[in-house]
Amino acid sequence: MRQFGDGNPGAMNVLRMGNPTVGIVVLLLDVTKGVLPVVFARQALGYGGWMLALIAVLPVAGHAFSPFLRFRGGKALAVTLGTWIGLTYWRIPLIAVVVVVVATWLIRRDAWAVVVALAAMALGIVFWLPDWSLGLVLLSQAAIILWKHRAELVRRPELRQSGTQPR
Repeated sequence: MRQFGDGNPGAMNVLRMGNPTVGIVVLLLDVTKGVLPVVFARQALGYGGWMLALIAVLPVAGHAFSPFLRFRGGKALAVTLGTWIGLTYWRIPLIAVVVVVVATWLIRRDAWAVVVALAAMALGIVFWLPDWSLGLVLLSQAAIILWKHRAELVRRPELRQSGTQPR
């Protein structure tokens, strides 16, 4: 799998290998990796505030810098989505998914579409769910995601020409 796409493990590279069924399974597993610890910590353990924020960041960090892969993990987007499903159900994830899909159609560089989605998530938190712990989670996860996308972010974003489609 590391021979495809950007060389990172994860759903996008499995999809690029040409197996959509396995790609969807990997995507669901990555999302679940984010959902389960957050939901368990909040529902079973009653955690909130900074403790829940830490628990929401750890799966993302573990996926991005996996010790099982010599600290060269994936880009952690699906795991991040999972943590936000656990934190806010579908409120913030819905913003993220809609914005990243639209931005991917408009912007040539996928990493810049992720940046736009992170900004939209921040606005959603500020105006819809103002909570310092959610802001802390987003800032921490954004730092990890931006670091993992740094190679693509050094290039300027470009708008797609009409008629071209994202890869």
